[in-house]
Amino acid sequence: MTVLEAPARTEKGNTHDKFHQLVARAQKFPPVKVAIAHPCDQVSLESALAAADMKLIEPILVGPEHRIREVASKHGFDISKFEIVDAEHSHGSAAKAVELVRGGRAEALMKGSLHTDELMSAVVKRDTGLRTARRISHCFVMDVPGHDQPLIISDAAVNIAPDLKTKVDIIQNAIDLAHALSPNEVRVAILSAMESVNPDVPSTVEAAALCKMADRGQITGAIVDGPLALDNAISTEAAAIKKISSPVAGRANVLIVPDLEAGNMLAKSLSFLADADAAGIVLGAKVPIILTSRADEEMARLASCAVAQLLVAARRSDAAAAIR
Repeated sequence: MTVLEAPARTEKGNTHDKFHQLVARAQKFPPVKVAIAHPCDQVSLESALAAADMKLIEPILVGPEHRIREVASKHGFDISKFEIVDAEHSHGSAAKAVELVRGGRAEALMKGSLHTDELMSAVVKRDTGLRTARRISHCFVMDVPGHDQPLIISDAAVNIAPDLKTKVDIIQNAIDLAHALSPNEVRVAILSAMESVNPDVPSTVEAAALCKMADRGQITGAIVDGPLALDNAISTEAAAIKKISSPVAGRANVLIVPDLEAGNMLAKSLSFLADADAAGIVLGAKVPIILTSRADEEMARLASCAVAQLLVAARRSDAAAAIR
């Protein structure tokens, strides 16, 4: 397993309309208790405090206490009202943050200034981590200017070359995320280089199998179609030109890529060529895991917290419905 961070980008013209809408929707729910692993630099600590100010999260700061207090003092941050759980180093911060979740004291994790692999190593440990029956996967929630809705792209950061079984979990994780973010119909496009099944292109054969699995109820909660090329997945005009009759073609709001390389290039292309911003979240563990990059704009970091908050709110609602 590898984890790639969100694409870094310079200041651009994105007005973040869709991210503002996500934050506003999240603020309708109570803040989420979040264990923040190793917030020992300005950006990670500032991000946590900004999300707390916006009532998205209630942070528990996990890391070397003296370093956290030094950063807060240096940059004038008031952390007096937040709990600090002392840890000796970054590996210890990750382990203690996971322990807080296992003990029911936190409903989400957030990456601080430690390396992503350090946090995920603690998450995937068999006896002390946060594994579930699902495969862990990553989703980018992309705010693309000129596009009418957020685009979910998966998996562009964790699973390098997922097999068919892994792709089932990747798709289901993304569908669950889409339902948490919006009441709109979820339309999943399984991407390849073409929209026809070609035995010489394995991703098209897998796409066809995944669609049949969705027809048989092995993937639930969405309309799934593929293989689709990127153009006819998101452009109704391209779909019409190709004469593709599908409730997904031209209207997809979830894009499932064939492998990490394709997904990472797609996300970075949107970021650098289309002024898009990316919120990052890891799914498939017992709680959502907020992944942000130090290069992210503040709104993208807040949107990542809002995504986690909406996921937790959806889980609370499902749990309450199960009790009734």
